Amino acid sequence: MRARILILIIVALVAVTQAEGQKKLKPITVTGTVTDTTLLPVVGALIVVDGQETGVITGKQGTFKVKIRPDAATVGAYTVNLGSAMTMYDGQVAITLVLDGTEALKNFRPEAGEGEMNMQVGYGTVKRKNLTTNVGYIDGQDDANSSYTNIYDMIQGKVPGVQVSGNKITIRGINSINSGTDPLFVVDGIVVSAIDNINPRQVKSITVLKGSDATIYGTRGANGVIMITMMGSER
Repeated sequence: MRARILILIIVALVAVTQAEGQKKLKPITVTGTVTDTTLLPVVGALIVVDGQETGVITGKQGTFKVKIRPDAATVGAYTVNLGSAMTMYDGQVAITLVLDGTEALKNFRPEAGEGEMNMQVGYGTVKRKNLTTNVGYIDGQDDANSSYTNIYDMIQGKVPGVQVSGNKITIRGINSINSGTDPLFVVDGIVVSAIDNINPRQVKSITVLKGSDATIYGTRGANGVIMITMMGSER
């Protein structure tokens, strides 16, 4: 009888210990901001905890919210163009990370998860989540885009800062050195003068570049670049 009572006490103590342990390891919600050295917010930075990507990226104001284990040691941010930053984690619930072009997360590269989307950005392809600038993107194969019969209607209202009037496209925020305002059109890697004859149902994706992302095309991209990838393209 005493042995049975002793066993029950031990079991109860073990259960209490496990419960306390689980309670201590309950995830903590951490909020933060990622900026560059001029304190401008960085959009699309990937948040990394203990060297592992979390799937969380920064929003329009460079802010993020992520749940992490209280025994985590480091929290960092990774980008393609601005390098990475990392800070030691000691239980704080608010974190600021500053990207200065260096690689604090050495040898870290995002894993290619299922369903991740490659985006054409002129100099190659990058994962959409790793973009650090406001690059506009339209998934041509999205069911919501299947009803369009006009490429301009397909673009209209889909990308912030892009204005469409008839067959005229203007990208706001562009200070052109040219007399015109038309963006550069690139279809499957080839510069074209017009996109009127493109069938929206054959479009795989549309990427809108401006600012530093458009400089790969030199002065031709001064008004921004609209890159269209057609179905069946190997690019």
